[in-house]
Amino acid sequence: MTGRANLLNAILLAAGIAYFTYALGFGSGYTLRVLSVAGIYALLAIGYQFIFGQAGALALSQGTFMGLGAYVSGILDTHWNIPFGASIAASILVPVLLAFLVAIPVLHLKTHYFALATLIIGQIVLLVATEWESVTGGANGIGGVSGLVMFGQAIRPGWPSLALVWGLVAIGAAIAWQITRGLLGSGFAMMRANEVTARAIGIDTDRLRLMAFLLSAAYAGLAGALYVHTIRVVSPDVLGFPVMVTSLTIAVIGGRLPIAGALLGAVLVIELPEWFRFLRDYYLLAYGVILLLAVILMPEGAVGAAQRLLARWLPAPPPAPPPRRALPAQAAAPASPNLLDITLLEITGLSRRFGGVRALDDVALSLASGEVLGLIGPNGSGKTTLLNVVTGIYRPDAGQVRFAGASITGQTTHAIARAGIARTFQTVSLVEEMDVLDNVAIARAGGALGLRAALATKPRDPALRLAREEAMDLLARLGAAEYALHPAGSLPYGVRRRVEIARTLALRPLLVLLDEPAAGLNETEQADLAERLRAIARPGRGHQGGAHQGVALLVIEHNMPFLAPLADRMVCLDHGRVIASGTPAEVQRHPLVIEAYLGRQAASAP
Repeated sequence: MTGRANLLNAILLAAGIAYFTYALGFGSGYTLRVLSVAGIYALLAIGYQFIFGQAGALALSQGTFMGLGAYVSGILDTHWNIPFGASIAASILVPVLLAFLVAIPVLHLKTHYFALATLIIGQIVLLVATEWESVTGGANGIGGVSGLVMFGQAIRPGWPSLALVWGLVAIGAAIAWQITRGLLGSGFAMMRANEVTARAIGIDTDRLRLMAFLLSAAYAGLAGALYVHTIRVVSPDVLGFPVMVTSLTIAVIGGRLPIAGALLGAVLVIELPEWFRFLRDYYLLAYGVILLLAVILMPEGAVGAAQRLLARWLPAPPPAPPPRRALPAQAAAPASPNLLDITLLEITGLSRRFGGVRALDDVALSLASGEVLGLIGPNGSGKTTLLNVVTGIYRPDAGQVRFAGASITGQTTHAIARAGIARTFQTVSLVEEMDVLDNVAIARAGGALGLRAALATKPRDPALRLAREEAMDLLARLGAAEYALHPAGSLPYGVRRRVEIARTLALRPLLVLLDEPAAGLNETEQADLAERLRAIARPGRGHQGGAHQGVALLVIEHNMPFLAPLADRMVCLDHGRVIASGTPAEVQRHPLVIEAYLGRQAASAP
């Protein structure tokens, strides 16, 4: 955590302590009750930050999970005399179970489709609560719920209840901070920036989204249990859409990502109407105007705006970059005096249609370890589609892709990346607000991201430190070490491309697929990149014995002066079919290549 973040947290903590001290000393019982409700909504918002903030998915089910937790605790209390302390587990487990069941059909949906699906689920639960009168009390709900009880001791209203609620908020905030502070938080950031890219560096985005959804339900269930034992009644209102709107408003006002944003947003959203009560009939209008101005003036939330102002007023000295650490020995194909003897990638009969368009038509090619294969062809010839099929983004209609002797046809993108195939994209995709070092470091641990590992992480995460040191070595190899601590969004295009290649190498791949790596680079940058790619493909080149294992490169490129000296072989596609294959000179002289792609003037150029 940076010094500015520590300072901001200290300011917010001091303000919170001062406000709570004032409330305890001068506030009425009603004031303490409202502040307890604010704490309950803070828990709800912390959970919502997982799915809405970290996973970047607009779920409209948070109020449903809270209401379900409230009903479970209220029913257990009134029907079976099970108090709050004994029913917490059930209040959390039932919403999590519902979230898991909902995730199966709807979690793969994107954008507004996912939001609409979760909203429909909420309406179904609301209908069940209204109609199942024998259990839920129907439209009238359930009254006579007992107060908060912990370890057999009743918690009195007022400051004891307030202390219990905010104590649980503190525990929930600490757990959320522990989960998101390290590599797992970086994995979420990569998924938000570009899900396809995240998969391509080995991150199982489906697993991360499911984790975020279940965590949001767990926090909401606990908030619901606290709510029903604080209010002492539960009705279908707690399942209504206004609860969801309040949760969303808190996340937007406070901030989608910082945990302090959930705490500050909850206090502001729940307390603001009370502060404007003196306006009588106009207090809700004033409340709405304040919230609207906050959204317009602080789109990143109150905490995000405070962080931006602190960065402007108190610029921090740049931290020292970590030391370099070489990656572990590559788990590569068996060593050979001639690396080009080892067939690494073999594609046979590959076809892919998009409607009536045949993007790939019976494509066959092979690639050896340490070899550089250039893939050329006119726009729309199927080059990028071929890379997307190899990396699992698209499934082929026919044909096989074999890698290191095993079929990878139909496997998921993240599984293919972990198997040893890395790639870049036509448009560089980095997390712009994250520094360059962490953009590369996340690829070193993309396959090991999980809730258990995050919870077990020590205060100084050794896995994160190791990943950063290895990322530093990769950046140095690509000539980008001096930018390691710069935000990725501030880099010139040529450096961004090098960082992206460094990130692919962080996977320790046997094969790297490069989609127009020289696009947008000047001649000097192209020459430098070509030399570095040669070193990646055959690091032992020029040394006796050829003891070093190289990385195979498949390079899509339109820039022939860049590609021809770099490639060992070339393949040309046209309308999804291979029309020529051979050495760069042979392919450039091929009549079909000249006619379909190069033209006679370009083919005759030296």
